[in-house]
Amino acid sequence: MTGLISKPAAGIHGTVKIPGDKSISHRVLMLGALAAGETSVTGLLESEDISCTAQALMSLGVSITPPNQQNNVWRIRGMGGKNLGTPKAPLHLGNSGTSARLLMGLIAGYPVSAVLTGDASLSLRPMGRVIKPLAQMGARFETSNGERLPIKMTGSTNLNPVNYRLPVASAQVKSALLLAGLHTRGKIIIIEPQPTRDHTERLLRLLGADITSELQPDGSNIITMEGNQPLTAKPVHVPADPSAAAFLTVAALITKDSDISIPDVLVNPLRTGLYDTLIEMGADISFENRRESSGETVADIRVRSSALKGVTVPPQRVPAMIDEFPILAIAAAFAAGETMMSNLAELRVKESDRLAAIAAGLTAAGVKVATGENSLRVTGGNGKVRGGCTVATQLDHRIAMSFLVMGLAAQEPVAIDNAETIATSFPSFAALLNGLGARIGV
Repeated sequence: MTGLISKPAAGIHGTVKIPGDKSISHRVLMLGALAAGETSVTGLLESEDISCTAQALMSLGVSITPPNQQNNVWRIRGMGGKNLGTPKAPLHLGNSGTSARLLMGLIAGYPVSAVLTGDASLSLRPMGRVIKPLAQMGARFETSNGERLPIKMTGSTNLNPVNYRLPVASAQVKSALLLAGLHTRGKIIIIEPQPTRDHTERLLRLLGADITSELQPDGSNIITMEGNQPLTAKPVHVPADPSAAAFLTVAALITKDSDISIPDVLVNPLRTGLYDTLIEMGADISFENRRESSGETVADIRVRSSALKGVTVPPQRVPAMIDEFPILAIAAAFAAGETMMSNLAELRVKESDRLAAIAAGLTAAGVKVATGENSLRVTGGNGKVRGGCTVATQLDHRIAMSFLVMGLAAQEPVAIDNAETIATSFPSFAALLNGLGARIGV
């Protein structure tokens, strides 16, 4: 394992291009694989997680051509009405929960058998939430590890339509059901207790699917889609990832005399919960040049150093920022007063027990924290955090990047025990920050 250390910086400045959105990158690969024709994709994230999805699709018989020296275009030759092929070896999905859960939905609609496996961390994550509804639709599963990977599954060309209420708001489960729903005999209806990121729905519409979403008076969302729908390939641009941009945003907010611009960032309203929260905390963040791109809203983000104050995060906002709580906790550590976060049970089953990992890292850095079963309270240091510690990342890329950001503004350097996992989502993280004036190294 290779660690990194982050030292106090004098400020970060400049314009920085962030890699493409991870959620959209997974989905455009999978939907492009199902569409008729060739889907050309620009801006696709090139990381270990996305590589796992691409390699799995190629093992299933999909033709995917990466960029060459002349252009930055990925080309996916979709299967159209053809069947996927049974892979010759297990599909190894590394650390990517999105790859595992969405591929289950994709494979469910084809007469193939496949074994899905992953690394030690992914093999601990629950898959039952996807297996249950897909089994109701007609897919078959064999597990020997308590509904965890490795899993053998067999799909069907004649899936049953379902009317399914998600027990927990989950964009991954919803997306898996929609991918399977493309092969049902009738209409599929999904009820999510709260709206979650809707990139799958937007891409399906872009590629020609008949799909509707209706927000209900109680805050739930009903998604309806006709089965047996063909998709038609179209060019897709993947905007910059707001979850990746969040690390640089908080870095600029907490380090003095900072001013950065991040162009072409996805600002889908179901992904901007962190930015809404930071602005409520007093952050100087502006969204400029809003525009539409491949069915999504994008903007250029400008961030300047700010004095932050503690807030209570509305529980209903959690699905729109579920991946950003580690970096929000870092912002809260530098704020004045307390920041209260609740409804965080989902953090317990991410790449690590993120709630525990956040609390342990903050405590090691001298920050006062209190945790409940699904809550976190951070007492900020009003611009001052001691640091001077090594944080155990628990093989979690977002924990690793969050505490490296802390080190830029702490009184003493902050180290992490393992930086290798950062490559799963943001391989250029340290290089991009160092290019703005950060001091991250071995």
